[in-house]
Amino acid sequence: MIPVSVIFYVFATLVAGSGLFMVLTKNVLYAAFSLLICLLSLAAIYVCLFADFAAIAQIMIYVGGVLVLILFGLMLSLKSSDAAQTSPSRNPIKSFLLAASVLVGLLFLIFNSNITALPGLGNIQPQFLTQKTSIYHLGIEFITTFALPFELASLLLLAALVGAAYISAGSKIK
Repeated sequence: MIPVSVIFYVFATLVAGSGLFMVLTKNVLYAAFSLLICLLSLAAIYVCLFADFAAIAQIMIYVGGVLVLILFGLMLSLKSSDAAQTSPSRNPIKSFLLAASVLVGLLFLIFNSNITALPGLGNIQPQFLTQKTSIYHLGIEFITTFALPFELASLLLLAALVGAAYISAGSKIK
């Protein structure tokens, strides 16, 4: 069985690598897909830290909502002639120095903290495997008490998405 700490560091490397690729690429579509990998890897880190609700919220809100809207906007705005839409970098030297100083500061904080003392990075205790997760009661509330408001909010978001598609299509739809 692979220790949780190895999985944690693999996903942390994936977050850092995809974030770096997102910042350094000039293709906007590649940057959006790199953001997808970064957000999904961050959700996996939340799972490694036994933060179930944070992982589900990360996937539903950021990956399911925000990123899909970004990709939807990119696909509607890119024309066939603009297939390689690029965003030019300004002041790459200043940007590199700022990113390097932030990286050095974060590495200093990480190495001076006692990160191995986190409960998810040590040995997995048997009580973690038998407990109901933090989203168990929240799921029960969504199914019973808040079912109608949840469905109304989803219908409202669907209507907004259809309206945005209709407006962006312009005079093509009659």
